[in-house]
Amino acid sequence: MINANHSQARTGWPLFTILGRISPEKRPDRAISIAKRLGMRLKIAAKVDAVDVGYFRDEIKPLLADPLIEFIGEIGDSEKSAFLGNANALLFPIDWPEPFGLVLIEAMACGTPVVAWRCGSVSEVIEDGKTGFIVDTEDEAVRAVLKLDQLDRLTVRKAFQERFTADVMARNYLRLYWRICGAAGTGRAPFRRIQAR
Repeated sequence: MINANHSQARTGWPLFTILGRISPEKRPDRAISIAKRLGMRLKIAAKVDAVDVGYFRDEIKPLLADPLIEFIGEIGDSEKSAFLGNANALLFPIDWPEPFGLVLIEAMACGTPVVAWRCGSVSEVIEDGKTGFIVDTEDEAVRAVLKLDQLDRLTVRKAFQERFTADVMARNYLRLYWRICGAAGTGRAPFRRIQAR
């Protein structure tokens, strides 16, 4: 469960965080490169699946020797709020068409902005210039990091509450299902409509 009490980055905490798993398509190497270019800390909380052990050993582990980079491994749900909420930003440097990216809304729930590559669902989840920045290149990501102070963490949290709480998402899915049923010519849905709170 993500806790909204972690909505202000603490001084000295890493500028970036990565949360998820280490794999070629998640591109942790990009995040490491950006952190090094800017001289800013990166904290990586990620699991390494058996299929990606070779990639981690050969490509990522050598990059972890820099004191700016800290790999802590996989963390549990109870640790995510502090990990994300105390960060200045989540970096999401993916290189594949991510279907949703749950970590994006987990960060937003903590008021943490996201710097993400324009890939997959990113542009449907992140509001560029409001909840984070959407980038296409490493140079753009570096420039986005330098603009993070333009984003309001309370606005990021509010956007999460308006779009991604369980209640809001369930109501939106139901509206979509009803619309699809109506478009298919079935008339009213054969179930009772749930009243919004």
